[in-house]
Amino acid sequence: MTSTDTRRTVRFVSAGTECDAWFFDAAADSPFAGAAGVPVVVMAHGFCGTKDSGLEPYARGLAAAGLAVFAFDYRNFGLSGGEPRQQVSMTGQIADYHAAIDAAVRQPGVDPKRVVLWGLSQSGGHVLMVGAELARTAEGRSDVAAVISMVPMVSGVAAGIHNYPTAGAAAMLRSTALGIGSAVGGKLGRRPLMMPVVGAPGDKAALTAPGYLDSYLRIAGPSWRNEVDAAVGLELGAYRADRHAADVDAPVLVQIADFDGAAPPQAAAKAAFAARAEVRHYPCDHFDIFAESDDSWFGTTLAHQILFLTRHLTVDPMEGPVG
Repeated sequence: MTSTDTRRTVRFVSAGTECDAWFFDAAADSPFAGAAGVPVVVMAHGFCGTKDSGLEPYARGLAAAGLAVFAFDYRNFGLSGGEPRQQVSMTGQIADYHAAIDAAVRQPGVDPKRVVLWGLSQSGGHVLMVGAELARTAEGRSDVAAVISMVPMVSGVAAGIHNYPTAGAAAMLRSTALGIGSAVGGKLGRRPLMMPVVGAPGDKAALTAPGYLDSYLRIAGPSWRNEVDAAVGLELGAYRADRHAADVDAPVLVQIADFDGAAPPQAAAKAAFAARAEVRHYPCDHFDIFAESDDSWFGTTLAHQILFLTRHLTVDPMEGPVG
C-alpha cells in the first residue's frame, strides 16, 4: 500500500469556540475506498490530554492502512481556544466530538456516511456516549460505522473506588474540598483553583499511581500542561458513559489493559458486554498502549484496530462497503 505523510491543520468551531485539529489523508490505494470516499476516524485524547501527546502514531498508522483521520483538541486544551484554560467539561467535550464529526466529514475524500469514533481513557467513554447519542437521534442507522474504545474510563464512581488504595482517603478528601472551592469560586467570578494532572505517589495531583508521572511526561507534547481545574473531580464523579453503551448501534471494539491502574478494567468489561463489543485484553497498564512506552503494546493494539475495521469497513467491489 502507498502510504502518505500528509498532515494538515484544520480549524473548526464548537459552541462558538475555535478548535484545532489535524487531518491525515488516507493512503492512496486504500482498501476502504468506496464511491463516496474513505471512512474517517475522529479521535481525541483522554483525561487532560492533547493531540500532540501520543495520538499521532495511531493516526499515522490508521492513515497508512487506508483511513482518513481527524484528531482534535478539546476546547480549553492544547491548541484550541476557550477559557478558562485547562478546565474540563464532560458535556463540553461531548459537544466538541459532535462538532469535530461535522468538520471531519467535510474534508476532501471522506465518505460522510462512514464515521469511526476513536477514543482512549476518558475519550474511550466519550465515544460510547457520542455513538449512543447519534444512534438515538438518527432516523434509522446513524452515520457511525464503528467505534474503538481503548482503555476506557466509563464510570467516575468505579474509577474513584479503583484508585482509592493508591490515593488514600486523605488525598481524596483534599481533592474534593479543592474541587468544591474551585467550582464555588467560579460561580463568583474567581479564577479556577488548579492542581497537577499527574504527580508522584503522595503528591496533590489527580493521577498519582506509581510510574504515572514518568509515563505521562514521556508522551507529553509541546502543548500539554500539567495542570487542571480542581473542579474536574466533581465532573468525574457524575460521569457514567457505561449507561449509554447498550444504545450504540455500530460495531464496537473495546481494548482493555488488564493491569490498568487508572481506568478500572472490570467497568470497561461490563460496558463492552452492554455494547455487544469485540473485546481485546492486554497484559499491561494504562500508559503501555502508547508508542512511547518502555513496554509498549502500541503495535499490537493498532494491528487489532486495523483488523477490526477491515472486517467491518473494507469495500466489496461488487456490493460496496461491508458492514
